[in-house]
Amino acid sequence: MDKMYIKDLEIYANHGVFQEEKTLGQRFLISLELFINLREAGTTDDITKTVHYGELCNLIEEEFKKESYDLIEKATEKIAEFILLKYNLVQRVKVTIKKPWAPIGKSLRYAAVEIDRCWHTSYIGVGGNMGDKEKNVEMALELISKSYHTKITKKSKLYETKPVGYLEQEDFLNCAIEIKTLLTPLELVRFLLSIEKELKRERVIRWGPRTVDLDVLLYDNIISSIDEIILPHPRMQERMFVLEPLSDIAPYVVHPILNKTIIQIKKEIEA
Repeated sequence: MDKMYIKDLEIYANHGVFQEEKTLGQRFLISLELFINLREAGTTDDITKTVHYGELCNLIEEEFKKESYDLIEKATEKIAEFILLKYNLVQRVKVTIKKPWAPIGKSLRYAAVEIDRCWHTSYIGVGGNMGDKEKNVEMALELISKSYHTKITKKSKLYETKPVGYLEQEDFLNCAIEIKTLLTPLELVRFLLSIEKELKRERVIRWGPRTVDLDVLLYDNIISSIDEIILPHPRMQERMFVLEPLSDIAPYVVHPILNKTIIQIKKEIEA
């Protein structure tokens, strides 16, 4: 991946835990490493195919001085987020903020924080079988799209499917979506749970009726076994109501444990 660098952009701002830092301000040095495909800019000589680093520096200064934070960790996080949201061409960014005047009563060159952030790709299974099923699915997707940190990039067709596990309930309406997100897997599952709660999802009977169900199926190529989010989804390869819509939008995505494409897994179940 190509890179663009900004080294030690000097900005005077009012970040710090101590009141004197917020009142008097101090010097910060900001360095950026942007991961960006520069091929088109390099072949066309077109500035719209790259990031204008003069504009970037001015915008970073404006953003950095907009609010006052106690921690440079927070300021660094906000700068990384700002760049990824502002520039679609940037796929990943490293941000380093140095604090040469850190008030710790010791002689040092600087204190610094560096973070590395990027967009992540995840696939979400969406379903529900209570009330106006299609409206509930649409509302869930709208709430996802309204967030600043998560965007829907692909959506499958809607499928009507029979219930699994607990059979004494109505048929489900299911689809799958591809998203790009700035959230970690744990943050993502908590965000989706908050949407379920907003749409009155109640967990009374396992596999029972629900207004909406939002399951993280895949997240990049991550394999996770923590209780709150198991990745890939542990039962996705057994469920046609997951595989069929997922095959619409991600047929050749590879399951990171089974090492098979989604369309291969689907065909094996159908056989």
